[in-house]
Amino acid sequence: MPERRPFVRLPTDVYPVNYGLRLKPDLIDFTFEGKLEAAVEVTQGTNQIVMNCADIDIITASFVPEGGEEINATGFNYQNEDEKVTLCFPSTLQKGSGSLKIDFVGELNDKMKGFYRSKYTTPSGEIRYAAVTQFEATDARRAFPCWDEPAIKATFDITLIVPKDRVALSNMNVVDRKPYPEDSSLVEVKFATTPIMSTYLVAFVIGEYDFVESQSSDGVTVRVYTPVGKAEQGKFALEVATKTLPFYKDYFNVPYPLPKIDLIAIADFAAGAMENWGLVTYRETALLIDPKNSCASSRQWVALVVGHELAHQWFGNLVTMEWWTHLWLNEGFASWIEYLCVDHCFPEYDIWTQFVSADYTRALDLDALDNSHPIEVDVGHPSEVDEIFDAISYSKGASVIRMLHNYIGDEDFRKGMNAYLLKFQHKNASTEDLWECLEQASGKPIAAVMNSWTKQMGFPIIVVDQEQHGSDRVLKISQKKFCASGPRNDENCPNWMVPISICTSEDPSCTKMKVLLDQPETTVNITNVASDHWIKINPGTVGFYRIQYSSAMLESLLPGIRDLTLLPVDRLGLQNDLFSLARAGMISTVEVLKVMEAFVNEPNYTVWSDLSCNLGVLSSLLSHTDFHEDIQEFIRDLFTPIGMKLGWDSKTGEGHLDALLRGLVLGKLGKAGHKATLEEARRRFKEHVEGKQILPADLRSPVYLTVLKHGDSTTLDTMLKLHKQADMQEEKNRIERVLGAIPAPDLIQRVLNFALSEEVRPQDTVSVIGGVAGSSKQGRKAAWKFVKDNWEELHNRYQGGFLISRLIKLTVDGFAIDKMAAEVKSFFESHHAPAAERTVQQCCENILLNAAWLKRDAEDIHQYLLQRKAPPV
Repeated sequence: MPERRPFVRLPTDVYPVNYGLRLKPDLIDFTFEGKLEAAVEVTQGTNQIVMNCADIDIITASFVPEGGEEINATGFNYQNEDEKVTLCFPSTLQKGSGSLKIDFVGELNDKMKGFYRSKYTTPSGEIRYAAVTQFEATDARRAFPCWDEPAIKATFDITLIVPKDRVALSNMNVVDRKPYPEDSSLVEVKFATTPIMSTYLVAFVIGEYDFVESQSSDGVTVRVYTPVGKAEQGKFALEVATKTLPFYKDYFNVPYPLPKIDLIAIADFAAGAMENWGLVTYRETALLIDPKNSCASSRQWVALVVGHELAHQWFGNLVTMEWWTHLWLNEGFASWIEYLCVDHCFPEYDIWTQFVSADYTRALDLDALDNSHPIEVDVGHPSEVDEIFDAISYSKGASVIRMLHNYIGDEDFRKGMNAYLLKFQHKNASTEDLWECLEQASGKPIAAVMNSWTKQMGFPIIVVDQEQHGSDRVLKISQKKFCASGPRNDENCPNWMVPISICTSEDPSCTKMKVLLDQPETTVNITNVASDHWIKINPGTVGFYRIQYSSAMLESLLPGIRDLTLLPVDRLGLQNDLFSLARAGMISTVEVLKVMEAFVNEPNYTVWSDLSCNLGVLSSLLSHTDFHEDIQEFIRDLFTPIGMKLGWDSKTGEGHLDALLRGLVLGKLGKAGHKATLEEARRRFKEHVEGKQILPADLRSPVYLTVLKHGDSTTLDTMLKLHKQADMQEEKNRIERVLGAIPAPDLIQRVLNFALSEEVRPQDTVSVIGGVAGSSKQGRKAAWKFVKDNWEELHNRYQGGFLISRLIKLTVDGFAIDKMAAEVKSFFESHHAPAAERTVQQCCENILLNAAWLKRDAEDIHQYLLQRKAPPV
């Protein structure tokens, strides 16, 4: 590992109070001119000012002390590595107020960070560029010299000088718009003064957009800006946003602090969205919904992302983390409450069950690795900050907050949140500050409990055994760290403070008992439990841990899967725990396959979705063997009954979840080569392409996937044609994600080349390459070779950012031979990707785990799959 660079935060002898900022972007030459006039306080005499600055050339700088003479800076020393500039002055700047003036120029880059250009096509087919921003975490310094740290808050007065036929937006409302004296084709747009805020939340957008507008019940103007001609597609997000603002106002008991909020779709955008205060930016697919061409999962995604970004307007923007170490608090919290908000707007989504599959299990998988990290990470240099935007900060963060909310109870939780927001509004806070407010509201030892979940990495596996004593059930419960590579006997094993709930078959939805496990083991006595009743730990699958039951306890729980007496979320959790125990070598994978067969009556979408995910992992693992076809048959057998029951066409009275389930099941059957499904998919695809019968949006992914998986060059040509014709980014992405399913090696190569072509937006290249790697053994090899061969271009494209980590993970995570881990490791030793360092280590660990799993269980799995088919003797 390269040495960590010593990192120093900015000196505090000069700090900003207000930034007066004028920017004039040139949308043809991709440059911009800027003028900064900042009101600053000098706290102790100094002859230099140190600020953040990257890829900006300062032309002149001067300081005017209040009521004094202007002092011109005599030198600018750029420390490019540290993204700082030191302005040197010939005499000492005295303690007191003053004004810092800087004239500078910069470039509108194409790296999707800082002040950058985003390519779009006008309705008439002309290519143009918008100028947009993405500052989190450390890229405001690419747009103007500033004190670019979250705790150095100030107010902002922004003026943009732009072509008069363009829309210009910023955090605040426009207060003045007048012709620009030096050029009649430009206008000067002045925005209202912002509240006190952090630099990473400043934003501006200059481009061509339409919008839809509404007013929330509490009087905030909400607008959704869309590409020209697509205003209709902003209506769904507008509806969600107008419902969400009052929901949060009510939940936090603090009003939204700005007069307006804009949500805008940006063509080239690296993240899903960014919560800039009052001007939230989104990928088109995270904001735009077309009633005819958008599928149910897209609507759900938009609802969640809107809920997430609007939560940040309070939690993050009004109260901001003191330093990036506490980023998780921002992201974990917003990733939890987005579900609360969607549940409020769309109860029919059963979104909390989906949380378990989407966030909770994902976080458990990553956090079981030796190369995981604690939720709270000490970060310094900007390249380290990028790295913590991962599933630990978001998904584990959200999962432990869900556990905390459950432990405290909603009423006290809200009371504590309100106290926190009021105490720290317009200021900065740390994790400890929130614990203190919640502790005061609830009277529970919040800091003590939560520190074990945020300051140490990993989580426990809870081992449970039972004895019946008369009418009492006595449970023996112990904890130890869960490791993806199986149990360890470490002397200094960490402990957690584990809130444990227990229910019985008498009422599976009701918690019978709660205990806080704060030592390695304990005994719990539950009264009045009949000997034929089962006991379940962690009802609702809320606690962030895995469970290993004694075999007798597990046996008694399994009928609850078949007869559905266990809640959906608990059926899911039970199966998911067993699958991860098998991967860790603590039970045999065959045991899990037997449990999976018990899900044959399963009606719940999310339970199927999680099963499907795990079978996908297994199928990918077994692609390294010569019996890959046998696991496909297992998948076909498991999914056929539900597939038959659902059929291809939606029935009256069906809802959101039925649409999701049908898409999932048909895609699974089609991919696994289920004959009837494949034939029907081909028939419907043909009609769709010929324009006879357009496929409903919810069936497109499964149909596209199926025909490609069993397709040839004609199929690929047709799909690429559909991609070119698609007007919606959602449809383009839908196609991009499945192209990798094509089986022939020469066609796989075509798909990989297509990924880097002009046809694919830069942020979407990653999912095309990932689709190739995830679809077959050949695809995996080809994708990895492609990434190595095109490393310079790919790294240059996504340098820093989390897209590079995602690319690496998608490409190499599926290998299962020890020597591949060595190859990946050595490639990245000679090709540095600082922002993906931890990802590379996690991938190498995963490859070794896969290899061990295969060695351990492949033969048993093969035997089981064979005897399943053998005629009974």
